[in-house]
Amino acid sequence: MEAGFASYEDQIVESDYLELEELPDTDEPVYILGKQYDTKTGGTGPSSDAGWGCMLRCGQMMLAQALICQHLGREWRWEKHKKQAEEYHQILQCFLDRKNSCYSIHQMAQMGVGEGKSIGEWFGPNTVAQVLKKLALFDEWNSLAVYVSMDNTVVIEDIRKMCRYHPHTWGTGHSASYTHQSAWSRGSSAWRPLLLVVPLRLGINQINPVYIDAFKECFKMPQSLGALGGKPNNAYYFIGFSGDELIYLDPHTTQTFVDTEDAGTVQDQTYHCQKNPNRMKILNLDPSVALGFFCKEESDFDCWCTTVEKEILQKHSLRMFELAPKHPPHWPPFIPPRKPEVSTTGAELIESTDKLFEEEEFEILTV
Repeated sequence: MEAGFASYEDQIVESDYLELEELPDTDEPVYILGKQYDTKTGGTGPSSDAGWGCMLRCGQMMLAQALICQHLGREWRWEKHKKQAEEYHQILQCFLDRKNSCYSIHQMAQMGVGEGKSIGEWFGPNTVAQVLKKLALFDEWNSLAVYVSMDNTVVIEDIRKMCRYHPHTWGTGHSASYTHQSAWSRGSSAWRPLLLVVPLRLGINQINPVYIDAFKECFKMPQSLGALGGKPNNAYYFIGFSGDELIYLDPHTTQTFVDTEDAGTVQDQTYHCQKNPNRMKILNLDPSVALGFFCKEESDFDCWCTTVEKEILQKHSLRMFELAPKHPPHWPPFIPPRKPEVSTTGAELIESTDKLFEEEEFEILTV
């Protein structure tokens, strides 16, 4: 089994919270000597993602697996003490627990504010997908096209348009008034690697057994990045199945913040799976999940569409999701997203806010 990147959470760390034992448990702010405090998150913000960051960490794992496939190949395996390629170290830098790392816990938590999630609030699978979609716009090295499906519908036309649109090629040196469409039409026709995320609701209170076979089929596809899901407030990264059991990586092991060494290398063991994967019955899965797929080339996407049509849509009367050739006419026009017109990068935006994390003490959580 290939090792995935990991970094994770879940026991509540007592020192992370303002200790006001005499005060009632309340969501109301507390004012002491001219300063506002939150009894749930403390004064300067969390110094750990314990208790709230597991879905963010699972999102990091899925994205890291996509970048591994992009730069190192799907057959790549991590080996302890083995010298790694430069691309590997560049991937790792994207996920360090530092504010200036593109997909750090800091960036994801702050970007989640725009999705209605406060710092320290638990994310669902769809929210994590939306956060990754936004952060990818600031990632010029990987230049990923991140597509998150809406209303259980994957639109082929929109994905092809997005993957042929190059925001970083035309995002500088041009007037800010140019339209998304004009930038796309002038750009290269080369295919950008695709991270496709399909958020689903496979039941009401528990997963509907009618979806199980189709759900398992998705793990067989060569484009599979697994699935985000788990149980309420308890996220796992699902990577496969055996019989009626899902195989998953568990992010709920607290580990110490890892700093970058002077030589630019990182002690990377905590970013990989040190334990055997866990298993759980598929019927115990919360119905809210998000499937992930990676298509490096357009031919990979074509093959994925063919497989979905044959193995998912034609074989099952109650479909998990739809595959639409054209953009639905009743939907708003599809415009490929591009980097917002701001004077700072995503990392600098976070640097300009209040100090949200005590970085030197920040605890990463990993399997």
